[in-house]
Amino acid sequence: MSYKIAVASSDGKQIDESFGSAKRFIIYEVVDGKYNFLEERIFQQEKSGKDTESSTEKCATSGSCEIEGSCNNQTAGCGSGAGEGTAKVELISDCRCIVCQKIGFRIQKQLERKAISAFDVSVPVEEALAKIAYYFERMDNHESLRAKRI
Repeated sequence: MSYKIAVASSDGKQIDESFGSAKRFIIYEVVDGKYNFLEERIFQQEKSGKDTESSTEKCATSGSCEIEGSCNNQTAGCGSGAGEGTAKVELISDCRCIVCQKIGFRIQKQLERKAISAFDVSVPVEEALAKIAYYFERMDNHESLRAKRI
């Protein structure tokens, strides 16, 4: 069984970007416990006639939101960057997990709804991929992660 892992990294060597600040995700495909670079997905903000910052300010002062839903809706965009986060979640929706330096609670919830695991670590990409591939291999085979005792 193969699956994809999305990594937020500025240089492809170190996991050094948070989910929110990542402008691109490096996608690796894991097959039989071995991972290989698959592609790079670049996040493109949607261009609209409205400036997001001014819409957010209007939301805070008027009580109505022109971005997504209403200001009273905690899952809506309104200044939290959730609209952008939702688009990023969609960008990696075919991945089994995301690895980044830091990830917010709301985005974690969105990822959970799509059955995407989130790992927030700050290690070299190679180390993270090796450990995650090992983890999922053990989970898929219903094996314990604990060391075997002799």
